[in-house]
Amino acid sequence: MSDAPGAGLLHHVEIWVPDLRRATTSWGWLLGELGCSGYQDWERGRSWRLGGTYIVVEQSPALTADRHERCRPGLNHLAFHAGSRARVDALAGQAPEYGWTLMFPERHPFAGGERHYAAYLEDEDGFEVELVAS
Repeated sequence: MSDAPGAGLLHHVEIWVPDLRRATTSWGWLLGELGCSGYQDWERGRSWRLGGTYIVVEQSPALTADRHERCRPGLNHLAFHAGSRARVDALAGQAPEYGWTLMFPERHPFAGGERHYAAYLEDEDGFEVELVAS
């Protein structure tokens, strides 16, 4: 067991995207709304930070596909605390303006179960986020 400060907490997540401009629009809006601030900016990538954790979107030249498939082995989705139910609703309502689509609209906002209030969103490149109400 480590006694280092922050041991076990998430340091960063790096998401390879096929279109940096599009990802900067969708992820930049969402992460900004969730309280993250711009952190790093370079030719092929951007990042946003909240506390000791940051999220990177990068258009790597080593990318081997042009769309993320959440049902394949690997990352399915990222889930974020989003605040109140009203805040989740507001974010879900604004999301389409920034390239996000509401998933499972027939079951929204209880697609995760009767006691789990959340919005499930998918961006144009197939990445899913879950915005969870506190």
